[in-house]
Amino acid sequence: MKKLYILIVAALFSLGIQAQQVNMDQFKSMKARSIGPGAMSGRITAIDAVHENPNTIYAGSASGGLWKSTSGGITWEPIFDKERVHSIGAISIYQKNPNIIWVGTGEGNPRNSLNMGYGVYRSLDAGKTWQLMGLEKTRAIHRIIVHPDDPNTVYVGAIGSPWGEQADRGVYKTTDGGKTWNKILYVDTKTGVGEMIMDPNNPNKIFVNMWQHRRYPWFFESGGESSGLYVTQDGGENWKKLNAEDNGLPKGNLGRMGLAISKANSSKIYALIESSKNALYVSEDGGEKFNLLNTNAEIGDRPFYYFEIYADPKNENRIYTLYSRVGISEDGGKTFRQLLEYEGVHPDHHAWYINPVDPSLLIDGNDGGLNISRDMGKTWYFAEGLTVGQFYHINVDNEIPYNVYGGMQDNGSWTGPAYVWKVDGIRNTYWQEVSFGDGFDVVSHPADSRYGYTMSQGGNVSRFDKLTGHNRTVRPTHPDKDVFLRFNWNAAIAQDPHDVNTVYYASQFLHKSTDSGETWEIISPDLTTNDSTKQKQQTTGGLTFDITGAENHTTIIAIAPSPVDKNVIWVGTDDGNLQVTQDGGKTWTNVAAKLTGLPKASWIPQVQASKYNAGEVWVVANNYRNNDFAAYAYYSSDFGKTFTRIADDSKVWGYTLSIKQDPEEPNLVFLGTEFGLYVSFDKAKTWNKWEHGYPAAVSTYDMTIQEREADLVIGTFGRAIYVLDDIRPLRAFAKNGGKAPAGKITAFPSPEAYQAEVQQPHGERFAANAKYSGENRATGGRMSYFINDDKEKLDSVTIKIYNAAGEQIRTLKTLPEKGVNRIIWNLDRKSTAEMTGGFGGGGGQGGGGARRTGFFEPSGGDALPGTYKAVFVYGSDSSETSIKVNSDPRIKVQMADLQAKDAFLKKVETLSTYVSTATKKLDEAQKAIDKVNTLTKDIETPEAKALAEAAKEIKKKLDTTREAFTGPKMDGQGIVRSLYPTTMTRQFAPRSYANSSYKAPGATEERLYSQAKDAADEAIAKVNEFMNGDWKAFEEKVKATPIDLFENVTKGKD
Repeated sequence: MKKLYILIVAALFSLGIQAQQVNMDQFKSMKARSIGPGAMSGRITAIDAVHENPNTIYAGSASGGLWKSTSGGITWEPIFDKERVHSIGAISIYQKNPNIIWVGTGEGNPRNSLNMGYGVYRSLDAGKTWQLMGLEKTRAIHRIIVHPDDPNTVYVGAIGSPWGEQADRGVYKTTDGGKTWNKILYVDTKTGVGEMIMDPNNPNKIFVNMWQHRRYPWFFESGGESSGLYVTQDGGENWKKLNAEDNGLPKGNLGRMGLAISKANSSKIYALIESSKNALYVSEDGGEKFNLLNTNAEIGDRPFYYFEIYADPKNENRIYTLYSRVGISEDGGKTFRQLLEYEGVHPDHHAWYINPVDPSLLIDGNDGGLNISRDMGKTWYFAEGLTVGQFYHINVDNEIPYNVYGGMQDNGSWTGPAYVWKVDGIRNTYWQEVSFGDGFDVVSHPADSRYGYTMSQGGNVSRFDKLTGHNRTVRPTHPDKDVFLRFNWNAAIAQDPHDVNTVYYASQFLHKSTDSGETWEIISPDLTTNDSTKQKQQTTGGLTFDITGAENHTTIIAIAPSPVDKNVIWVGTDDGNLQVTQDGGKTWTNVAAKLTGLPKASWIPQVQASKYNAGEVWVVANNYRNNDFAAYAYYSSDFGKTFTRIADDSKVWGYTLSIKQDPEEPNLVFLGTEFGLYVSFDKAKTWNKWEHGYPAAVSTYDMTIQEREADLVIGTFGRAIYVLDDIRPLRAFAKNGGKAPAGKITAFPSPEAYQAEVQQPHGERFAANAKYSGENRATGGRMSYFINDDKEKLDSVTIKIYNAAGEQIRTLKTLPEKGVNRIIWNLDRKSTAEMTGGFGGGGGQGGGGARRTGFFEPSGGDALPGTYKAVFVYGSDSSETSIKVNSDPRIKVQMADLQAKDAFLKKVETLSTYVSTATKKLDEAQKAIDKVNTLTKDIETPEAKALAEAAKEIKKKLDTTREAFTGPKMDGQGIVRSLYPTTMTRQFAPRSYANSSYKAPGATEERLYSQAKDAADEAIAKVNEFMNGDWKAFEEKVKATPIDLFENVTKGKD
């Protein structure tokens, strides 16, 4: 029995050893790239600026963090990326010291795709660093007001989670800078702060709309008896609830409100009130009595999403109303005109800033980003540097360079390059919209990426043509007109991995097309619970209907055909079902009950069928729509008969959204949560947070792997798209059980390289600062290696590159760091010329390696296409890998032509050696003259003076001889150069012509070479004549001249 116990303990201990966390600092050189796009931004939920210096702007996004501009909106930087959450609900600057900033997290616009927060934060250094100041359980903070005279007195309006009831909502106040908080206004667990404003002339007077609302996965309800309008006159010590009888508010249940006061007249209070009849009210007596003013549609729409008004600080009769559009009134709200319509500026407005010093400066935050006007709304500037797009799905094609596809919340579906062979980065103009609306999944046709499928909300799907912009509607229909197809807001689509023209789509049924969407067949029964109590999409909204399809429920939201067995298909639903068929849809098994610990009716938004075994599957589930924010993810190897839970709150931070197993190394698995990206090297036993080049807490909604290039492509819900280039080093770790390679140096397999032509960017060559471009990938041969050495000062690394014949054609040298290192080879060979400098750089030593190591090897011509061996040498240790070099795939080349070109260039390099040898003689002669001048300086003997004069004369003759190479010297200011060919410029001409062609060098190149050779012969003849004549005589004079170096010393004694 004792032996059995010891065996059990040993086994458990062994498992613990295998499941240890990996030191992620080892991968810090592997930084994810933010590729944008920035043309389609994302929802801006909060804006504040420094009133006296409005070039300093802070913009909070729904799920992309907090951004700062100090250039009036021309450039932006994210300043909240290291914090635990990235959803921003409110910003408030203490204007008397704008280094003090308060930020509330969690969005206050409770749509079906909102993101939650984690308390209130404060910065004391203008956003450089942040401190969490509490209120973590509030989930969503819609408003913050800092007392205008006391930065330690702060009011926080917590709207709370719309997904359930909670006591952590209402108005909170601190008077000690956030050390302690008091809840000063609370109604019940269903009611949070819909709006909160302070009288700009009396900081003790505050109006608050307490809003009862609730969102269910299938229904939204705005308004109720708990809603109301409250006012305090003493900073929150006492509150008064206004009513219909005494204060003129509408009777019955109330909902959300917009409130506004102008500093010009704080007796005038505006209240936009949701009730049985939405209307704008006004009080002329500081809020004692309100009167109905306007009930027209121009006051606003969709109160649950936007219902805000703002008053001009210098004109109490000018007010702005924010909704799908923006309206402006100049008569105190009696009438409105459209300031922003459905053009120019993105609709759906959530945040508004009016500068109190200059009210013509307006800043608008909407579903498409941030816009700035400096002429009171006549013209607008779009801030394209805010990459806060909310991508639901991500896909790639197999073009070279490959393209990325995805759809964003309210910003359409798009495609753009993962990298470009152009100067500058990935500009917004490189992205192409393929359909508009709320964008969702976009799937490229595997046989021809010109075409594909693109989705918008509520199950709309079309087949796109990237070239022409044509869209063919292909949404499935039912043969029975009386059967209503229930498509989710974010419906499911999947390309069949076995047939390029077969595609799957989902309602409550699974639809299959074998002709790219032209016709469909239903291959399943209703795979949902078909619970009629959750099919209320026709009545959703509460006081104000909002029937958009966002609450469509009991639908299929995930489809995963097996890449191994064409008959195996998995389906996940929004009401908790996980269905699988093993016979192509003839029969189905619901295995949801096997998902241990998962509450019923949870969403199954992502299912990944394994590429290794037909019975393996990865399942992501979440239940936050039922106010359960726990992490759920599962794995099965037996078609769902049993499942292992692979993620919970003890392993990751945030509910789970996406999962991806690497197609080459089964132990390597990526997991996306609401608050970040995780990687596992042991097949999901342990998870490690990835933050290299990646925001710490961004909602990681979807992932895919571009298999040819081994890139992890990530669609985030808040920071657009990221690419983690070349995950082969991670594969090596996973293959080794998460452990580092044992050797001191280990070279990893390299991705294929392309000798690509690099163009200038579209549009502006000199783009200045306002033009956004995503991070581009470096061109050339990308190689990675690992250093496993504990000593503090590491040795340099030498990389020797050999061609197929075993000739060493290039040497690179760099100083490494511990862990994974990356280096770029410029895909060139070393120069055969014996000269200093060469015709190019040092071969791409990776981040200035040539300068750092003091090593420089002149570059010759391009390396010929082929496979090369790269040997990495570190001290006495070495490791090798290979890299395949391809010519530009857009250009047809013949190897014979390239070989002839290479031979010609080497011939030019030989001529360069011939010239360099001669010019080096002149250089050495100049050094000798300089030495003579140094020796004769300050010596007054006749012999020394004669020698100095001889040196002056020989210098003139040397300069004249050098002109045989460089042309006559021209004195004077301005641009001084010889427009006529010189011997030196002739050396570069044949090389320049040959390098500009992919054909074998022809008559022109040979003529230029012959002219260069003739010029070199003539110049070298002059060098020889000079060296054998005048210089030889000068040498003899120097040798024969006695110089007394102690003459001045002797004179000094006298």
